[in-house]
Amino acid sequence: MPDRARSTTGVSFRHTHTHTHTHTGDEPTSASRFASSQIEARPASATTVPRPFGDLSAATPQLIGQLAHDTSPNVAAATAAQHRASTRSVLAYLSGFEGSTWQQRWDASPLGRGEITAAGLDPNRTGQKYSVGVRALFCLRVVQPTLLVMKKHNFNGLAAQFIAAQNDHLLEKYAAQVAHHDFSWPHKREALFDVCCLLAVQGVGFADLTPAALLHHAHASRTAKAALRPGKKDANVFAGHAAWNVLHAMGHFPASTPATLRQALHRGQLTLEELVDRHPIRNQSVRRLLLDYFHRRKSDTDYASLVHLVRHVAHHFWARIEEINPEQADLNIPADLYSAWRQQIGIRHDGKPRIGVDTIVIAVRSFYYDLHTWAADEPERWAPWVASCPVSPSELRGLAKRRRRINERSADRTRLRQPLLPLLVRHVEERYDHSRTLLEQASATATETTFMHDGRAYRRVLTEEDLTLARGGHRTPVRVRDDKGQLIHIEAEEETAFWDWAAVETLRHSGARIEEMCEISHLSIRHYQRNNGEMVALLVISPSKTDRERVIPMSAELFHVIASVIRRHTRNGRPVPILRRFDPHDKVWSPPMPFLFQRKIGSTRSVISPFTVLHMLARCCKDLAEHHPAFRSAKFTPHDFRRIFTTELVNSGLPIHIGAALLGHLNIQTTRGYVAVFDEDVVRHYLTHLNERRQLRPDHEYRDVTTDEWDEFEEHFDKRQVELGACGRPYGTPCHHEHACVRCPMLQVSPKMISRLDDLEADLITRRARAHAEGWAGEIEGLDLTLQLLRAKRDDTHRRTQRPTVDLGIPTPRRTKEDQ
Repeated sequence: MPDRARSTTGVSFRHTHTHTHTHTGDEPTSASRFASSQIEARPASATTVPRPFGDLSAATPQLIGQLAHDTSPNVAAATAAQHRASTRSVLAYLSGFEGSTWQQRWDASPLGRGEITAAGLDPNRTGQKYSVGVRALFCLRVVQPTLLVMKKHNFNGLAAQFIAAQNDHLLEKYAAQVAHHDFSWPHKREALFDVCCLLAVQGVGFADLTPAALLHHAHASRTAKAALRPGKKDANVFAGHAAWNVLHAMGHFPASTPATLRQALHRGQLTLEELVDRHPIRNQSVRRLLLDYFHRRKSDTDYASLVHLVRHVAHHFWARIEEINPEQADLNIPADLYSAWRQQIGIRHDGKPRIGVDTIVIAVRSFYYDLHTWAADEPERWAPWVASCPVSPSELRGLAKRRRRINERSADRTRLRQPLLPLLVRHVEERYDHSRTLLEQASATATETTFMHDGRAYRRVLTEEDLTLARGGHRTPVRVRDDKGQLIHIEAEEETAFWDWAAVETLRHSGARIEEMCEISHLSIRHYQRNNGEMVALLVISPSKTDRERVIPMSAELFHVIASVIRRHTRNGRPVPILRRFDPHDKVWSPPMPFLFQRKIGSTRSVISPFTVLHMLARCCKDLAEHHPAFRSAKFTPHDFRRIFTTELVNSGLPIHIGAALLGHLNIQTTRGYVAVFDEDVVRHYLTHLNERRQLRPDHEYRDVTTDEWDEFEEHFDKRQVELGACGRPYGTPCHHEHACVRCPMLQVSPKMISRLDDLEADLITRRARAHAEGWAGEIEGLDLTLQLLRAKRDDTHRRTQRPTVDLGIPTPRRTKEDQ
């Protein structure tokens, strides 16, 4: 059975001590996986009832209308008079309902219950006659609305009038803080509206606004939007992100409060009791046994592995056993019951065959044998549950063969995607280059001016929203309209294209796992300077899976993309922002660090998640499928780049044990499973050679390096400098291609030698013509291969030279007194 989602009502209740009426909570319920967060979401409690103009619950329409006139901020006299008239019209409408106070009449009316809006009261269907008056009643605290009613109306100018009417210096301080915060104007407007809406709905003053109250408002707003905008993409978005950032920055929230709403929504790791209780277990004795078992296993495993273990044993095994036989009381599973269970777990809920059956069976078998072992040391605790393991040894006889089939499917997946990788790389590069140059050209073009870019006509435009921002003195985004009339937000397009390109390039040039890529920070960049002044760039990969940190040398392409990311974050003169990253596996937040793969979405800056990269790759493959049918069935995942990276390394001649070190594999057999195309005999003989060498070599040879040996190590890099560029062969290995550099995959062509490649191409074409005239078929075949590889290297070098130059401002070494 699937995990049962915890639900939250998301209802904003009014407090009975503020008004004498009760509230039934008309907001609909909606399930949310964020219902159980680290802060309990609850409405605020008013220490003092906010009444800026005293008790208006039974005031006359004339007085309330005059107050609406007086609190209308920065409007003309005629407009203020309309506010007064509109307020009186709404009060006249409410007078037709029963009640001794305006709140009671409001709750009794269809308008207060959310059945209609102010527009439904106006015969002209504009709603202006009543909507301004309804807004004034909220701002003056005459009535207290529900959140659903507030969201239905979505008043313009609510925040300005509400702040002007409250006479609350804390609220005014918050508004000033919002004005100076690093937000765009739409997010500043959102931050003001969310707080004013919360204060009006929950009936409190700004001093009583707590993190729990804002979290409750976020849940309730999400529920209300889901009811009002079913099926819309933005209906499931939490409100209050911008407001939370400002409130935390100004010190209104306690120092221990999470810095962002997203951090507050994530509860973190669940307790073992909560993990087990997510699955329906009837037998409480077995439940207690499972809890004891998982507590014992908790000490030698991480949280993510523990979650999988609970799912395998508690959900897939025992919960399904109870589904088949609800009366099962102990671990003595009859053969017929085990056969029925074995057949059931072989099929997923969607009817497809389950691939990971062996993992479940092994977990169950380990569960039984652990009880057997522990019972010998603690019989009083474990012996009553000892039973024969229902998993027979014969079920695991074909395990190695099935694992080989899994490796074969992985190898076939790699072989299928390896020739498609250049198409994906070209797609993200061309998209980024196009959007980057288009943004540069559009930024330098005046509004409503047409310009040409890549053979197409574009016109820089301002939308109605942009004109509103411009009139208010706010920055307007760069938008263009192409020759087909499509409006393009080129800044957002360039931002997305850049991170698509950066993710693909980093994954394919580093071979890092997706979690490792997301954890790359500014502190991960290292450099080693040789005696001759050459700088070798290094990338420190933080441990993710094997808890083993490693350092890999960066190629020119990898260094360029990392440098581009750093320059993007520091282009405004500030350092890389320091953030905390959420680990989706261990459910914990990292310490604050300058992560490189971060971006600002909306009002909040956050680290890019692995799921975002997965969706990005799916989107790119979908775009490519329109012109390349192979991408309709072949989708890329982040781990595909790691497998292709490994295959290309080993097939290019790199020893497999060095590849294992670069990838962070503790076992060379793991690296072998990553290689899609490799001669098994070569691997077997190489492993035999390693074992013999390790047995024969004495221990005293493992000593510190000498000066001569270090000089020899540095001399190796000097010998890698060749006519066309640099050779990337590993240290201690000779040239295996008889210095046929044009054909060698380890050659890194220098951009300065492109003209030399042109000369070599002309010479090869002349030689091929002579060979064709003489009938030298073998020579023609060899020359064709050389021409093909030469042109590929030239195209790759041209592509790298088109990347914009990134200046990191690396300081020069400090001169010593001896140098001076």
